[in-house]
Amino acid sequence: MATLYPHHEPYDHGMLPVSDGQHLYWETCGNPTGKPALVLHGGPGSGCTPYWRRLFNPAAYRIVLFDQRGCGRSSPHASDPTVDLSVNTTHHLIADIEALRRHLDIDQWLVLGGSWGSTLALAYAQTHPNRVTQLVLFSVVTTTRREVEWITRHMGRIFPEQWTRFRNGVPPEDRDGDLAAAYSRLLEDPDPKVRDQAARRWCAWEDTHVATTPNYRPDPRYRDPRFRMAFARLVTHYWRHAAWLEDGALLHGATRLTGIPGVLIHGRLDISSPVDIPWQLSQNWPSSELILVDHAGHGAGHHGITDAVVAALERFATHQ
Repeated sequence: MATLYPHHEPYDHGMLPVSDGQHLYWETCGNPTGKPALVLHGGPGSGCTPYWRRLFNPAAYRIVLFDQRGCGRSSPHASDPTVDLSVNTTHHLIADIEALRRHLDIDQWLVLGGSWGSTLALAYAQTHPNRVTQLVLFSVVTTTRREVEWITRHMGRIFPEQWTRFRNGVPPEDRDGDLAAAYSRLLEDPDPKVRDQAARRWCAWEDTHVATTPNYRPDPRYRDPRFRMAFARLVTHYWRHAAWLEDGALLHGATRLTGIPGVLIHGRLDISSPVDIPWQLSQNWPSSELILVDHAGHGAGHHGITDAVVAALERFATHQ
């Protein structure tokens, strides 16, 4: 069984100014002359944590982490209700990744992404396939309208009581419509109490729909008002727009990844993001490998998923 590498600190970090007045926090860890690897965190809005560094062999990899627009240590922070989210889209993030690559003078890199990070990794790799050496993706999602509808509405069949509370958190006239859009509107309300209540209810549902395994533990970050607000604003903003991607674009565009080795790692008990998503992707991407992890749900908090990610990164460590 693979284990996490020991904790290690960045050897360099900074704030990169990009478009629209945004400044991205970035850091590099591991071996400055090692194989370049980029980490794309989930959410949107989760930010990078030290956990991600420990998935890589620090002697083999030059590990690049950054906090995507509006979250973590990047600025301006989406917890501020005055921060304009119209300049925070998938296409902005793809441009940010390229700006960071050029800033660090990296020609090509392996890309690791989990959950929302897998959507962003796929969108980036399909836009710039010549910049990606390999892809390692876990808890794979493509953020289609169908997937958003599944999580925000149909998962109510699994957790009916909690979903009823979630649905009833929006005005009656919005309860049969787009719940992500309804919550997004509440999170822009001029009344701070309305915004806070909406963020709490959204994050409570987030903690519920991934809780499909006995060992699941609630995410303690949702107790932080600043994190909770930025996370809820960003997720609902991205979900209501289906990540600004044409429906099915990442699935159909997988042919652009031909020749790029990929590993798709997914929990069999990931009900909020059903396994048909990575399976269909693997069918369209011949150079990918699908690994299904028994007894694992959504996210990196499952030993089997972590083990598979570390093993895949070990396998690619010596590949160009």
